[in-house]
Amino acid sequence: MRTWKENNPVAAKVIGIGVSVLAGLFVVASFVLPNRPENFELAQFTRLPVEALIGAVVLTALPRRPRLITAWLGGIVLGVLTILNLLDVGFYQYLGRGFNVILDWPLFTDAYSYLQDTLGGTGALGVLIAALVIPVVVLGVSALAVVRLSNVMARHRATTTRSVLVLSVVWMTCQALSLQVAGVPLAAEHTVTMLQYRSDRIRETVRDEREFGKTARADTFGNTPGSQLVPDLRGKDMIFTFIESYGRSAVEDPIMAPGVDKTLDSSTQALAKAGFHAKSGWLTSATYGGSSWLGHSTFMSGLWVSNQNRYRTVTASDHLTLTDAFKKTGAWDTVGVMPGVQKGWPESKWYGLDKVYNAFQLGYKGPKFSWSTMPDQYALEQFQQRVHGKKHDKPLMSFVILTSSHQPWAPIPKMVPWNQLGNGSIFDAIQKAGNKPADIIADPTRSKEEYGKTIQYSVTALTQWLERYGNENTVLVFLGDHQPISRVSGNHASRDVPCAIVAKDPKVFDKIADWGWSDGLRPAHTAPVWKMSAFRDRFLKAYGSTPHPSTG
Repeated sequence: MRTWKENNPVAAKVIGIGVSVLAGLFVVASFVLPNRPENFELAQFTRLPVEALIGAVVLTALPRRPRLITAWLGGIVLGVLTILNLLDVGFYQYLGRGFNVILDWPLFTDAYSYLQDTLGGTGALGVLIAALVIPVVVLGVSALAVVRLSNVMARHRATTTRSVLVLSVVWMTCQALSLQVAGVPLAAEHTVTMLQYRSDRIRETVRDEREFGKTARADTFGNTPGSQLVPDLRGKDMIFTFIESYGRSAVEDPIMAPGVDKTLDSSTQALAKAGFHAKSGWLTSATYGGSSWLGHSTFMSGLWVSNQNRYRTVTASDHLTLTDAFKKTGAWDTVGVMPGVQKGWPESKWYGLDKVYNAFQLGYKGPKFSWSTMPDQYALEQFQQRVHGKKHDKPLMSFVILTSSHQPWAPIPKMVPWNQLGNGSIFDAIQKAGNKPADIIADPTRSKEEYGKTIQYSVTALTQWLERYGNENTVLVFLGDHQPISRVSGNHASRDVPCAIVAKDPKVFDKIADWGWSDGLRPAHTAPVWKMSAFRDRFLKAYGSTPHPSTG
């Protein structure tokens, strides 16, 4: 290399200058890199980071050996912060929140399983390799870039000192006058702000874990005897159903809403002909874009279960769930139908379920629809054949989770005649004729369109099942677990989801007359909005339960 430089001095100088410029651009870009997808705009990268000026002063002043050690360490730290910002971008895109360095590592296993189901083994492996290589590359390039710049600054100390002095004056002027470009401040201290943000998040996470443990031990109905729980629903077959990713955007977004609203309205009319009535409102979910189990546990427990630590804490406690409240009475048998569960599920004990049917216990022999193990229509028919349609000594309390509307919304199942469902092989041709996930994932408009179709499918399957098999004692509560990812719902979408109660018995609705909910399956835009954690206590009190608090 040295010989080539001696023989090609001009080319070597040009390449050296080019590499140094690229190193400088990389370092500056790392200092101002946004951690939210909506902030990726050119103005963000025209900012002057104060951290770069401070780093230049420190590296220029140090002797050679301490300077190189500091440059290597500083480059690695800068690379780590860059990776964390990129993780934030991904988490905001899919989960509507930043990456939590304490809680979120286990989610990568779930993400890989999801990729295997949607992209196949080869595609998932490719993403995994990229996910492992990119951080290594970022760390290496970041460290090498800082070291190279430190060497350049050391060779030109006088020039570096003058340049830093001028740029410092520019930074202070921009800061004092609040100068901006396209609404973005020119003077940046983004890295310092992000370090403070991450430090605060870690402290909050540790404190929240300790405080939530106390919260979970206190329960408004913790000591209520079974005889005083939901007495006004005795004799009713209760069904609590979640529709995956069924969020407010499906009902109000201009692309998705026309089809979804038409389905909700036509389903309301069809149910009315069958003698059913419905009331609906809005609930604000504790999660967004994914982590459905947080929405399920929030709704059922009456606690705000917004992260994995809280979930582990509450499911390890004896905090009363809605489903367990029915079991505690001794007047209901409890069952879960979980086509999305493909491994051990110890949480069933906390939910108070006597029996759980997972993905492998419903006799399905048809194709998977991306992540979803089986179409909702098939899962509901199996619920009827194996549980609901059989004679039982007690009414049923059923907990059903429908999965066909899980991203990436390709391919999508279609309704088939109920008497032709068989073992599910009828869906082979439908699955093969459907869209490929890769064709939908990268296109926001198509993602919205196909997402809307899956919600229409799930609502249709559920309401047709109710028309077909419901009776005077059936009470259905169904809702979404969370909004879809921001590519579909938008960067600033609410976390609201629709919730509906459907029954034939008018007494069921008399008990909730003061809720202010809308008639029908489609909540009005102005319908009440409650936190999802508020539903349990409101529901229990509405149907005659007597509070007997426990303090833990």
